[in-house]
Amino acid sequence: MRVLLLVPAATLLLSSAAAPADVVEYECKVRATGETQDVKVEVELTVPTDAQVGEEMVIGWHGSYVQGSELRAPAAGLEDGLKLYAYAGISGIDKLTSATGVAALEPLIPGAPVPLPATTVNLKTTPKNPGTGTVHAASINFGTSPSERAIECEVKNKDARTEYPLSIPGTGETTSPSPSETDETTSPSPSETDTKTKTPAGAADTGGGGEAGPDGRVLIGVGGLLVLASATGLVLRRRRLVAGL
Repeated sequence: MRVLLLVPAATLLLSSAAAPADVVEYECKVRATGETQDVKVEVELTVPTDAQVGEEMVIGWHGSYVQGSELRAPAAGLEDGLKLYAYAGISGIDKLTSATGVAALEPLIPGAPVPLPATTVNLKTTPKNPGTGTVHAASINFGTSPSERAIECEVKNKDARTEYPLSIPGTGETTSPSPSETDETTSPSPSETDTKTKTPAGAADTGGGGEAGPDGRVLIGVGGLLVLASATGLVLRRRRLVAGL
């Protein structure tokens, strides 16, 4: 029976790896008043071990305050319906820099600690390329939307953060290879049927006459008439000579 119970647990470990809580120090600023607070949060990240290129992956985020270092709601300047926006930074993998998630919060009480979600927040992102990198806890914000932030919390102890390994197998985005020598082609020389009629500048394009143009055709016509007239004169002269004989 013990062996059967261990199999499901091993299966769960293959899909994600939960890391021990990491104490992250934040400087939180209330945008409405400019007030700042130093806050410490124990952040536990669950990094997937089965991430794939082109598929959405989820990094679990769970945070709890270090006692005595809570973020406290200001007396005024906060709207109802605030949400937590949590982020994880990702390094070492091309075109994959962060994951983000959102969770609703309980109503705030002025002067009391701003509540953090009791359940794990899913931070989502989609890798475009394979690689091996690391994941670390990043900033957290509180607001009604990602762009409407009431409180912004930036990491102070960046160098002390734990880096959790992330591996993404497979193949990534590819670009079309440059053509090889065997692929190079040259434009064929135009055939006789492709040769276009040329028209001198300033002359009307009549669609015939080749390169001679309208003026050239007039000269050719006149020359033809002269030749015909000369030939007719020779014929008449010959007839007169015959008659004289």
